[in-house]
Amino acid sequence: MPWLQIRIHTTPDHVPAFEDTLLECGALVVTFEDVYDDPVYEPDLNTTPLWRNTKVTGLFEADIDVDAVRPVVEHKATSIGETNIDLKIEILEDKDWEREWMDSYHPIQFGERLWVCPSWRDVPDPNAVTLMLDPGLAFGTGTHPTTALCLQWLDSIDCENKTLIDYGCGSGILGIAGLLLGANNMIGIDIDPQAIQATQANAERNNIDSSRIEVKLPPYESDLQADIVVANILAGPLAQLAPTISSLVKDGGQLALSGILANQAKEVILAYQEWFTIESVTERDEWVRIVGVKNA
Repeated sequence: MPWLQIRIHTTPDHVPAFEDTLLECGALVVTFEDVYDDPVYEPDLNTTPLWRNTKVTGLFEADIDVDAVRPVVEHKATSIGETNIDLKIEILEDKDWEREWMDSYHPIQFGERLWVCPSWRDVPDPNAVTLMLDPGLAFGTGTHPTTALCLQWLDSIDCENKTLIDYGCGSGILGIAGLLLGANNMIGIDIDPQAIQATQANAERNNIDSSRIEVKLPPYESDLQADIVVANILAGPLAQLAPTISSLVKDGGQLALSGILANQAKEVILAYQEWFTIESVTERDEWVRIVGVKNA
């Protein structure tokens, strides 16, 4: 069945009032979106920062009495000092949203050899190195610039007979790509149990022998090390975890870091230069990948 949306443009101070009002009027869910292009990156722990111009949307069943809801919302707006409320009521077409997403996700090539292909689509090149992927609830499909940067790097290096750690493994896309490109074994580390499940499922989907892959929740053994470590998370955690992540790389081993905005690269480099010689910083769509070699 169709649904009905009530949208309100407001400021962060007034978001809670409109959220409560929409829920009281019968909204099934209330969401917040950015009205303009004003992104918020890496919020402080336990905070929910909002944009200067926030769109508050209440989703209702289509048979809601709009004539009853509108004056309640308008009265709330007047009581909090919003005299010119921007309120819109829209019909939302009912769709199979899972199918919509599946139809829009296509095979993508990274570098010269590697393709990432959704598990529900045909392999585009039977002679290529193809990673069949179903991300499930975990982050990592290859469509984000940070993941793409890491996949292109893995395709460009020699993974043969190496041990690889995928730190913050998400869907397991980076670690499994390393295995398909020749790594002997891969260790995935993540704080999210759903990431552990997704990584294991995607390894099975790609016919990876269980002896070649291990996934862990922290804490893990202190002497764990690998020839190649990839960490695609965020700049803040990368900087804070520099001693931990650095200890996972063998002397002479390679490290790739991403999830970093271009203006955050210097901070992350400073955090790692005690242990690494930085070889390259590569930018794509305002995001960067930092590559280094562990000093002996």
